Amino acid sequence: METNIRLPLLIGLFNFAALEAVILNKAMSLVVVATALPFRAATVPFSTIAENWPIVVNLLAGSLLGAWFGAGWATRLKSETLYKVIAAMLVAIAVVLVVGHDATAGQALLTGVAQMIAGVVAGFIIGIVASLLGVAGGELLIPTLVLLFGADIKLAGSLSLAVSLPTMLVGFTRYSRDQSFSVLGRNKIFLLVMAGGSIVGTFVGGLLLGIVPNAFLLPALAAILLISAIKVWRHS
Repeated sequence: METNIRLPLLIGLFNFAALEAVILNKAMSLVVVATALPFRAATVPFSTIAENWPIVVNLLAGSLLGAWFGAGWATRLKSETLYKVIAAMLVAIAVVLVVGHDATAGQALLTGVAQMIAGVVAGFIIGIVASLLGVAGGELLIPTLVLLFGADIKLAGSLSLAVSLPTMLVGFTRYSRDQSFSVLGRNKIFLLVMAGGSIVGTFVGGLLLGIVPNAFLLPALAAILLISAIKVWRHS
């Protein structure tokens, strides 16, 4: 969740251009996801993730292509247009956060070929969103895993990381071909400090989810995203 809030901060508070903010956010998100996956191993072992490899492969079949397409699209958009796209996606994430947070494990919505096709399509869309926002996409991946595949919420959290990491690497690789990628070299210290803060924020956020009721916390986060979307939309 903090990855979606961080992007508006990079744009509004630190005044990075839209594409530079997305690339910085992608780099920080990669650090967070890479560290979160082993941290979750105590709750969901790697062996359990491996047992569900068909689900991961199904989503990756769409998300890798979506990540490459989304990153390429972002590098061709004018900054003004990219601000608008980012704002619209922040609103969409806020809606999914509120509507989809009650998703519970159960019977998969689809089975067989229909499920595979839906998984590829969902993965493609998530890959595009993840690239355009520079995020891991867990807010979309977890409801998809729970509803489409009937995964348990804890398992869905780890599977989403397994899908996110290669998806983000593909988007990151595509961004490396653009001149805006040099923003990482110019802001190494800033990147390391904020990435470290993001890891701490992820840990604190996990604690808050266990203390503060979802009925209060998730609408509050959604409201922050909506306010951020308005500010990004108006940014010039």
